[in-house]
Amino acid sequence: MEKIIRILWKCFAAAIISIPTYLFSVQVDFYHLYGSMPSTELLENPQSELASELYAVDGVLLGKYFRNNRSSVTYEEISPNMIHALIASEDYRFEKHAGIDLRGLLRAFFLSIVLQQNKGGGSTLTQQLAKNLFNIRKETNYRGRCSHIPFLSKLILKTKEWILAVQLERAYTKQELIAMYLNTVTFGSNTYGIKVAAHTFFNKTPAELRIEEAALLVGLLRAPTRYSPIKNPEKANHIRNVVLGQMVKYGFLKKNDYDLISEIPTELHYQEENYEKGIAPYFRAVVRDFLLKWTQENGYDLFSDGLRIYTTIDSRMQVHAEAAVKEHMALLQAKFDDHWKDQNPWIHENGNEIADYIEKEIEKTPLYQKLRKDYGTDTKSIHRVLHTSLPTLLFSWNGPIQKMITPIEAFKHHRRILQAGCMAMDPYTGHIKAWVGGIDYKFFQYDHVKQSKRQTGSTFKPIVYTVALDNGFLPTDLVTDAPVTFLQPNGEMWTPQNAWKTYSGKPYTLRYAMAKSYNSITAYLIKQIGPQQVVDCANRMGIKGPLDPVPAICLGCSDASIYEMVGAYSTFLNEGVWTEPFFITHIEDKHGNILQTFIPQHREAIHKDTADLMTYMLQGALDEGALNSVPIALREENDIAGKSGTTSNHSDGWFIGLTQNLCTGVWVGGEDRCIHFRDFKLGNGSATARPIWEKFIMKLYNDPYLTYRKGPLLANRIFSERVKNIIQGKSNPHLGLSGHRSNDASTDLANKQKKAIALDIDKIL
Repeated sequence: MEKIIRILWKCFAAAIISIPTYLFSVQVDFYHLYGSMPSTELLENPQSELASELYAVDGVLLGKYFRNNRSSVTYEEISPNMIHALIASEDYRFEKHAGIDLRGLLRAFFLSIVLQQNKGGGSTLTQQLAKNLFNIRKETNYRGRCSHIPFLSKLILKTKEWILAVQLERAYTKQELIAMYLNTVTFGSNTYGIKVAAHTFFNKTPAELRIEEAALLVGLLRAPTRYSPIKNPEKANHIRNVVLGQMVKYGFLKKNDYDLISEIPTELHYQEENYEKGIAPYFRAVVRDFLLKWTQENGYDLFSDGLRIYTTIDSRMQVHAEAAVKEHMALLQAKFDDHWKDQNPWIHENGNEIADYIEKEIEKTPLYQKLRKDYGTDTKSIHRVLHTSLPTLLFSWNGPIQKMITPIEAFKHHRRILQAGCMAMDPYTGHIKAWVGGIDYKFFQYDHVKQSKRQTGSTFKPIVYTVALDNGFLPTDLVTDAPVTFLQPNGEMWTPQNAWKTYSGKPYTLRYAMAKSYNSITAYLIKQIGPQQVVDCANRMGIKGPLDPVPAICLGCSDASIYEMVGAYSTFLNEGVWTEPFFITHIEDKHGNILQTFIPQHREAIHKDTADLMTYMLQGALDEGALNSVPIALREENDIAGKSGTTSNHSDGWFIGLTQNLCTGVWVGGEDRCIHFRDFKLGNGSATARPIWEKFIMKLYNDPYLTYRKGPLLANRIFSERVKNIIQGKSNPHLGLSGHRSNDASTDLANKQKKAIALDIDKIL
């Protein structure tokens, strides 16, 4: 008996010596047998991927950029219901152990080895946290020479987790460990961390979770796919009740409450986060491209460093802008479909259909490029795939349509859809307040605010008139509506026509001519001032081009983006100072430290008197009748100004509008210039683009939570006596040129126009 006792004592003594030795050798990676352990620095500052968040100026989260969708919260921001459900289900002795639960280990050993029952392991929450934080099971630098030995490698991994768990318990409080755990675990559906899970499944913050909601989320931790309430609602309800039962067992829930809660379903408000959903998807995509460049230059990872990006977008205005686009474009598309009926809308200049349009255009798509990669020069196989029906999701204004259709027919369907873009900007600060890059980001991801450039048509004319004013012309100057001919470099003659194809031969004031969009009078002006001055002025006002210094530029033949045109028009309200449109105010790191503050560029583009004159000129669109169809509710007791534009064949419809503290630009057109209405009445900018502006502005005025109200355009200043003299035609003292006035000032029409202008001046002053 004594011999047996001595043997047992020797074994015990050997264990007392060998276990610490083994643990120490694992920790120091003796002879590289076990693989390294996480460093002290990493242990003190454990890193997990955090999504970067994009915020609107009113504090609303616009979206995230992530590989793994995770955002962190503190212990105080988590509902006690969640904490109780977690402890009851996963580690009811959490408050009593120091990282390793010996009782739980012995229990797990007895059940699995002796009784051959798989009732779960003895891992504590802290051990699971160590596994989530440091990923020692997958990282190759944590593997040593013994890692290839099956049973031994598993023991080494468990040992490392035990060591890390103890170290974590020493470094952090129990509350910090709970918060860290809930911030790192995955709940499925691309949700990492309790903050994202609460929002994804219930549209709540973690602090708002009810008992049944918390129990469902804790149940998800066991097997996110198997217990998904979206894919397997019955299994999710079952595991929820299991967790509730554990809460009863360990005193976190009363039996009577369990009986009530377990009988009712958990109400979901599921909304998985992705780039296609939510407001401002086009804006988020543009910002993403900017941020990728910024993070690369500054040593950050957009998708894992948890940056906070603060933008100028107002979420309320964004919602109104998107609603305005949707409301009008749904109606316009119906008109477009009825206009073309069964005919294809892609046509040549002569009005005939482009026969091979679809076949050529589909070759530019990613699908076709993939087929070329798969089949090479085997055009028959490519043709077969393109003409084989597949279940396909198609865009419609009544919601997506699931249909069996060939890829080429699906492409054809989407090419018939009209596109739109809209941007609103504070002209004084440069802050972009709303950005609608298209009609539906899921189906059409090309941005029509900044990425797209289209011919501007008559919306470019105010820049021509700006240069004319800078060269001594006045709003009251008279120019005759008559043909103006240019000799082109190829020796041919070019004579611009008015949209209505006739000339009246009558004189009109410049203000009236711009409001009515007389091409002949704009052509006369550019012949006097020269196209190069117009190009230079456009560049100063933020239109980068390329702009060719040719006479046709006066009619908007060059391409520009909404982003550029809104910036240019804002110069008129901002006393001639061009302010770069911008959309990010500052960027913070995950701790709230400001990494960079952004300030837009400013430059004096035109004289402030010219800017005021041009604002007055743009009001002529209303005063002269061009905007008489604008709703009375928008015109009453309100100054509005603007200019519509329509390119040849009605391919592009534009409208840029000015109100007291906002400049808004809208473009509408087909995916290509060959896709358009055949009728000017249907396809002009006042019919296609301006209604979006009207709807948007009225929504702003009717929103009690916004400060946008009716008022004078030049609310921050009044016309000086000198500007009054300029408008009245007495002088233009800051400019040297004059003598461009028509001598035909005696006609009744001219006198009426001058009288009207005088009344306008009195009203302003």
